[in-house]
Amino acid sequence: MKSTNRTDLFVQMSSHIFKQLQLETKDIKISIGKKMVKVKIQTVGMPSNEMHFPEYLFQYFCLPIQPYKFFAIYKKEIHSLFLGPIIGLVTDFKYKEKEEPNFRSIHSFCEELHHGIAENGGFLYVFSYPEFSVQGYYFEDGIWKPAELPLPDVIYNRIHSRRLEFGKEYQFFRQLLSDLSIPIFNDRFLSKWEVHEHLIHENHLHSYIPETNIFTKDNLAVFLQKYETIFIKPVHGSQGRNIFKIIKENNQFHLKSSIKSQSADIQIELPAMELYQQIKPLLNNRIYIIQQGIPLLTYQSRGMDYRVLCHKNHQNIWIVTSVVARISAEDEFVSNIARGGEVMTPISALRDIMSISDAKRLISQIKELAIETALIIDRNSPGITGELGIDIGIDTDCNPWLIEVNSKPSKRFEDGQMKLRPSAKAIIQFCTKLAIDSTSEMEDS
Repeated sequence: MKSTNRTDLFVQMSSHIFKQLQLETKDIKISIGKKMVKVKIQTVGMPSNEMHFPEYLFQYFCLPIQPYKFFAIYKKEIHSLFLGPIIGLVTDFKYKEKEEPNFRSIHSFCEELHHGIAENGGFLYVFSYPEFSVQGYYFEDGIWKPAELPLPDVIYNRIHSRRLEFGKEYQFFRQLLSDLSIPIFNDRFLSKWEVHEHLIHENHLHSYIPETNIFTKDNLAVFLQKYETIFIKPVHGSQGRNIFKIIKENNQFHLKSSIKSQSADIQIELPAMELYQQIKPLLNNRIYIIQQGIPLLTYQSRGMDYRVLCHKNHQNIWIVTSVVARISAEDEFVSNIARGGEVMTPISALRDIMSISDAKRLISQIKELAIETALIIDRNSPGITGELGIDIGIDTDCNPWLIEVNSKPSKRFEDGQMKLRPSAKAIIQFCTKLAIDSTSEMEDS
């Protein structure tokens, strides 16, 4: 139904929906996003699950004129009908006027989320935080179109850059969300030291955590004395960048770097204190951790670990949505896909090492460890956590080790042949849950 008469705030509704929602009056308020308006309901003969808005209501709610599939929740005590959810995905991207934006590594994932949310019920748009409440991009006819769109009921954070999250503009955006009572989940990147501090205080996890400390001259000396292999990693780092590996052989130290501009394999024969002087300038005054190297199982002599994706579902329960083996490129000591690594099913990666039944038991153990890790990180981290990528290595005695926890896991790991991947499905469920929860705070505007 379309109407250009702005005083015509009649909403047509099937008698079936009117009864199903247990509406007791035809004078109600409708809420979409953070806007609310009084309307009169007309019950008419139409398909049982339909409502028709006048065109002005689309404009009022900043919704593109198109059919929508929405959840409907009626709050009897305030005579208000919630329709939604409106889900915002915040990220950083470059775009030019009159050109379609590119959301970088999550571009196809955003399209996947759009289709899943449209099918499940709701409306997704993508925005950059400097343009919050001014402009977002919604998917229609195969492209992302700009428009002024409703304030979202919930926001999913997929900003690519730690530096941007530390910036004043992002902090202002976060304060604005707080003022508007809009929940955002996976609010920020986690630091490696922060994760270690959360986990190491859980006694039952000690045997799964490599010894870790802040990189200093004294700590380097201690680690070099204790371990044959150590890693030096930036506290704020991702995708296997800027990592150093030291291997000790016959009092000779082999220093390897994942920095492409560095020599791939610097061989030096120096005492620990002079080794520190060699490494220190390479760290660019950034904080690093130093970590015990674990002799992990390999795949055809290449490095191997396991990425476990964990998500909260509609019941607010952590579940495993994906497990893949990550195999490093032949000339790399990190397994990240961004560094040329590849993925395969865990069973395929383990079948040459152990029986299928042993591999299945080990994979179950990996999943249990990942869920326990997710619970602890969630419990100890501020804000709302709904998604984690947990990296687990298996040593040569088939014991699992926690390597790393990521709050912005890559979307390149799972099998893209499925129409809607389990991780996308879980994110949609969690967004919907947060949005519905927020309706309990719905107020007249």
